[in-house]
Amino acid sequence: MSKRVLVVDDEKLIVKGIRFSLEQDGMEVECAYDGEEALAIAKEQKFDIILLDVMLPGLSGFEVCQQIREFSNVPIVMLTAKGEDMDKILGLEYGADDYITKPFNILEVKARIKAIMRRTAGKASPKAENGSFIERGDMKIDREGRRVYIEEKEINLTAKEFDVLELLVLNPNKVYSREKLLTLVWGEDYPGDVRTVDVHIRRLREKIEKNPSEPRYVHTKWGVGYYFK
Repeated sequence: MSKRVLVVDDEKLIVKGIRFSLEQDGMEVECAYDGEEALAIAKEQKFDIILLDVMLPGLSGFEVCQQIREFSNVPIVMLTAKGEDMDKILGLEYGADDYITKPFNILEVKARIKAIMRRTAGKASPKAENGSFIERGDMKIDREGRRVYIEEKEINLTAKEFDVLELLVLNPNKVYSREKLLTLVWGEDYPGDVRTVDVHIRRLREKIEKNPSEPRYVHTKWGVGYYFK
């Protein structure tokens, strides 16, 4: 089954170029040119990945990303013309999974899309020790469905937040450095830095911990890294 991609950018030539290139690889591509249109399409249709420009008329890409996260965990890659680190980190703060800085090479875009799809598709295996479900105290993880429940309430995690949590849960008490987490979850070719890991750990704690400043699940070993207890 072909992968479905939503491309959101107000620059029609960029959208046309991305669409043509992805369709050459057998992907199905839908396009939107402003934030409101993107939200409407994302609510009505299912996608394997969304390419989302930051600078959109009306709702910004960050606002669109944040609102999509209220109903979907689809991987989102932000397209930004700004090179400042804070803009990149801000994109991740709003629930994005990755970012690409303009101007970009379409081959880089295609490589990043395929890398994210490979990681997402491969997360259902290998199986956990008792199958696809893992239970740790009040937490239950459905690995195949990529869902997390705490006290029977589903917690809405982004794709990367789930990947980080799954890795830590499957290796309890093992401390992972930020560099190691970045490599294992984002891949060796990921151009970002370790602050990406810190942002995702903080967002993960805000979602799964009753008191993020005194976590029950995801702990910090100061000067070393993070671990699940």
